[in-house]
Amino acid sequence: MSSYLRAALILLLVASCGGGNFSAPRNLDDACSIVSQRPEYLKAMRRTERRWGVPVHVQMATIYQESKFIGNARTPFRYALGVIPMGRQSSAYGYSQALDNTWDEYRRDAGRRSAKRDKIADATDFMGWYMHGTYEKLGIPKNDAQNQYLAYHEGRSGFARGSHNEKSWLLRVAADVATRSEIYRQQLIACRKG
Repeated sequence: MSSYLRAALILLLVASCGGGNFSAPRNLDDACSIVSQRPEYLKAMRRTERRWGVPVHVQMATIYQESKFIGNARTPFRYALGVIPMGRQSSAYGYSQALDNTWDEYRRDAGRRSAKRDKIADATDFMGWYMHGTYEKLGIPKNDAQNQYLAYHEGRSGFARGSHNEKSWLLRVAADVATRSEIYRQQLIACRKG
């Protein structure tokens, strides 16, 4: 076997093993368990809290709702006639489920050109940037997980129009986000991470 071919095979083998770990931590109902398993999550969220003022527990509850902490989460496919794939429901991707256009706006505005949606530090920074903008434009406090989530889901202009008020399912989801945020807050205090 030539040295060129051997080098190419080794490179191929190494490249195939280099994928990220996008799986969710175990026990997503316990904030202490999450940050114990993935200390990089807490580090990223604390950095976002310092930069943008969005509390860790609000970030965690939003990520839980958006992606269940799966780094490469995508929306499901749409099908015509139940069998013909028509593409994904939206361009949402990653921990934060950021849409392509909003992600591009974030990268420009925040000066994070190389940011990736499947990296927890970039995803939490995006959420902080977005929620900070929501606070500035709509006056929603950064610790108000319910209304921040509604504006995050509907977009700021959709929230301002009240589009969420026509979606009883979304109002229930936002209430769940608020409840989870408070549970996470209390858990983080109890395990001295909050």
